[in-house]
Amino acid sequence: MKEDLLKENRRTFLKGGLVLGGLALLNPQNAISNPVNKSDEEFKIITGPYLQTNFGNGISILWITSKDSASWVEYGESPDSLEKKAYGKSDLGLKPASRLNCVKLTGLKPGVIYHYRIVSKEIRSFQPYKLTYGETVTGSTESFLNTDTAKNEISFVMLNDIHDRPKSIAHLLDLDKGNKRDFIFFNGDVFDYQTDEKQIVDHMIQPCVDYFARTTPFVYVRGNHETRGKFARDFAAYFDHVGYAAFTLGPVRFVILDTGEDKEDSHPVYAGIVDFDRYLEEQAMWLEQEITHKEFKNAPFRVVLMHIPPRYSGDAHGAVHCTELFEPIMNRGRVDLVLSGHTHQYKVHAPDKKLNNYPIIIGGGPLEGTRTLTRVTANKRQMLVSMLDDSGKEVGQYRVSAK
Repeated sequence: MKEDLLKENRRTFLKGGLVLGGLALLNPQNAISNPVNKSDEEFKIITGPYLQTNFGNGISILWITSKDSASWVEYGESPDSLEKKAYGKSDLGLKPASRLNCVKLTGLKPGVIYHYRIVSKEIRSFQPYKLTYGETVTGSTESFLNTDTAKNEISFVMLNDIHDRPKSIAHLLDLDKGNKRDFIFFNGDVFDYQTDEKQIVDHMIQPCVDYFARTTPFVYVRGNHETRGKFARDFAAYFDHVGYAAFTLGPVRFVILDTGEDKEDSHPVYAGIVDFDRYLEEQAMWLEQEITHKEFKNAPFRVVLMHIPPRYSGDAHGAVHCTELFEPIMNRGRVDLVLSGHTHQYKVHAPDKKLNNYPIIIGGGPLEGTRTLTRVTANKRQMLVSMLDDSGKEVGQYRVSAK
């Protein structure tokens, strides 16, 4: 009798576990949006706000709450009059109601300072015909400059290959303290691999929020290490954009390439669940189109940002594949500069008329003494690159003149 009861309990447990597991598979976002959902847990903002943008007279404001919530941004041109309200993007008529919040402000005026604050209202109970709200939390009033994309001079800094050393973010940015940049660029391998939300928050987002991200946007492309780990498929949900893209800012047309892994897709560590070769080929076809666009062809300068450089990074499969796919296209497109990381050895490579027709500047690695901050300024006449090591000493420079 006792044995039968134990078997029945086990069947019930397994059945319940299969149902819950099936629900998670049908809606994997549940694992991200509501990992705890304890009714007695304090409702709060875990981190944020942090800003991202593609410089199209708009900006994305992101933050994370401890529980699912209905959220919005209140904003305006005066800190005393936040009369406008914006919500996250609706999907099939449904507004977002999760922990990961991304609200895009669009139609902003070029060169204008905007003030904003984030607001989240706790969803305490979500029944089919009754939703019960709990506490409301409001962030402090912050501000940002909506960059004029037609401005004559632009500047940014690049960090790369931090590898789960969050203190390096503040240390390197301190080397540029006092300078106002249009954006901060993270060129991959901020992490060793993707483990969970806490790692993403503690090792990148919160250090950025503490230092700059409430007021200055960042742009981010994955490195090969961001493709690794059990949380890699959830990683993109914490950012507005982490893949390949193109945008124009001032005299520069920026092209961002997501260079994927440095190992072959068939490598045993991936167990047959990656397809980076096809992903890179997709980007190569996109790049072929990009170099024909007037925004690219007519720009005074064309800059490519990619983690694995298109040369000078060894003979691993990913590096070789990047060279084979992208180098001929970038040569035809008359690219002016490539900024990369990956090798952990900072270096300025001048153009080579037989290989790459453009300079390739590679940032340093994660260890003390090898870390770098790369600073770039550009106007219609010239583009200047200056690389500093973590002591503040200039270890590389390059000047590109308009053709």
